[in-house]
Amino acid sequence: MKNELVCGYRDISNESYAGFSGKHAPDGNAIVTTNGAGPHNLQTFLLSSDGTVLHCLPGYWNPADLVREIEFAARMDDLWHDTRYSITQKRQLYRNAQLAHIDEHPQMMVARSRMQGFDMKYEAQHRPYQSDTIVNPQAAIQLVSMEKGMKAPPGTKNAFKTTDRIMHERMAMRPFVPFNQFDIAAYVDYGRPKYDKNENFRDLNTGQVADKNAVKQQEMLGQVPQKPMKKRRSMANRMMQRTSNMLVRKGIRNVVWGQN
Repeated sequence: MKNELVCGYRDISNESYAGFSGKHAPDGNAIVTTNGAGPHNLQTFLLSSDGTVLHCLPGYWNPADLVREIEFAARMDDLWHDTRYSITQKRQLYRNAQLAHIDEHPQMMVARSRMQGFDMKYEAQHRPYQSDTIVNPQAAIQLVSMEKGMKAPPGTKNAFKTTDRIMHERMAMRPFVPFNQFDIAAYVDYGRPKYDKNENFRDLNTGQVADKNAVKQQEMLGQVPQKPMKKRRSMANRMMQRTSNMLVRKGIRNVVWGQN
């Protein structure tokens, strides 16, 4: 990455599509979670040098899976610059490649891409028959009446697509789109807007939340719902809350990240 990518980030907390959570600085604590968790709060874009979107990963991604997707984006960059194909041909090849890559994912990656339970419940409650994240609406809606802590009925989780599949299917519909024309709001629209693992309040030795009262009192940033709550302070001088990583490939062709 350091040899072939220019990396940067920007604050998206004021964007209409942003979710909300506590404050998380770029150099703050991090914690492992499932692939695709928190899609409204974080997007990792992989761009060609001309600003064309090669790939976009919504939410958190496991480091090993992130590398796999970066390598895939490198292949898409080679395709984008291949003079043998017309733009129409390139876009069709891109669509095919995105869908084909789903079957290339190892089982461990698929297992890490199981949608969070509360995100499943949100989709089932708000759009069981419209969401492209659901493959079996009848099974999915069983989650709506479940209380926190209850065990889901057998087969319920399989009523939902995994986030790696959702990502590739949605990207297949956005072949080589300029970044300034990429419909981020629609692309990241799955699951509930709030996502926070309270990383800054966890004990570094145990990984458990050490101060639950501080968690309850923390200030929420982003598109916080208009509910009775303390008036939020201005975010003008705050550190970056949401990051949309832009990874721009340098002018190097036919080289895959991590290889010489």
